[in-house]
Amino acid sequence: MNKGAVILQDITKSYKTVKALTEINVSIEKGELFGFIGPDGAGKTTLFRILTTLLNPDTGTATVAGFNTITDYKAIRKIVGYMPGRFSLYQDLTVEENLKFFASIYKSTIEENYHLISDIYRHIEPFKHRKAAQLSGGMKQKLALSCALIHKPEVLFLDEPTTGVDAVSRMEFWEMLKKLRSQGITILVSTPYMDEAALCDRVALMQNGHLMAIDTPDAIIKAFGLTIYAVKSNKMFQLLTDLQSIQETEAVYRFGDVVHYLNKSSSFDPAKISQHLIKAAHTEIIVKQTVPTIEDSFMLNMRKSDSFNTQGNDN
Repeated sequence: MNKGAVILQDITKSYKTVKALTEINVSIEKGELFGFIGPDGAGKTTLFRILTTLLNPDTGTATVAGFNTITDYKAIRKIVGYMPGRFSLYQDLTVEENLKFFASIYKSTIEENYHLISDIYRHIEPFKHRKAAQLSGGMKQKLALSCALIHKPEVLFLDEPTTGVDAVSRMEFWEMLKKLRSQGITILVSTPYMDEAALCDRVALMQNGHLMAIDTPDAIIKAFGLTIYAVKSNKMFQLLTDLQSIQETEAVYRFGDVVHYLNKSSSFDPAKISQHLIKAAHTEIIVKQTVPTIEDSFMLNMRKSDSFNTQGNDN
């Protein structure tokens, strides 16, 4: 068994009548930067809480570095770092006091593993006597990551670490993760931001407790298989409905300030889009072919997943 791997086999978890995870199967290699990509409610936090031994699954098995999350939970807690989505450090302690506290839990010191956090901690070290409650969002993020790393974990779990921070802090954070990965730490990160998927070695697209696709970001995009047209008109509110009525439409969805249109037919003539919209009294029509992104792949996989689940419920 790969001692650095994170392996989930047929993991399910429900909260009363709500199924949070359904038959999750994924294997993550040692040293990977792996992303779970999906919106709120996709099941990302539940999955991370199972892997960090805070929850037990209803069915299935999960292992972290070869240890079972149920029977070997004490061993796992010694070798993982966990940064939950909500800032959970002690607000009334200073930056330095928080870091010393977390180091002491693992019988370590700041000095012992300072080399591991130096690139991160140097941004907040000038404020080490400031209470955590008084830090900005980006500084809280760096402190939480430093506390999760201070005992030199083998596997690092980061649950939506960039939610609520500015764009510059987000990019700084991902640069830090790349450096940590180069030191051999296995990193699992969850995020609702589709653009962050491209920064991972591999990703799993999640929706409603299901894994819709698992692969490298490039492979997921290459497997898209359909041509996308970015469409605009003077009637953006009506545009979605009118595009959906074109024959053999595969998918229509908003994408920023345009609408993305996909047709099932490989011989589809994009001129039909303009012709159809003119008949529906649209003007100022713009139709441009565009390249797919991870977000497009997510939207298409979500549509296929919803269609499959609907068919399954009907049987």
